[in-house]
Amino acid sequence: MAREELTRLTGNGNGDCGQGDCPNVYRTASGAFVVQGDLSDAFAPPVGEGLVEIPENVLREAVRALGW
Repeated sequence: MAREELTRLTGNGNGDCGQGDCPNVYRTASGAFVVQGDLSDAFAPPVGEGLVEIPENVLREAVRALGW
């Protein structure tokens, strides 16, 4: 899936990153979420999965964008 196929919920110029590649939350056409952030080594996830860390303010921005 290409980034262009996702709806970007955060980082649309309202924060420190603007349009840059900072931690972000995206929504897929099926309603799932894709999260971009710094890699985390908090624990070893199952094969095929990964861990990322994103700041609380990014999640809050995503919730506001969804109107929740």
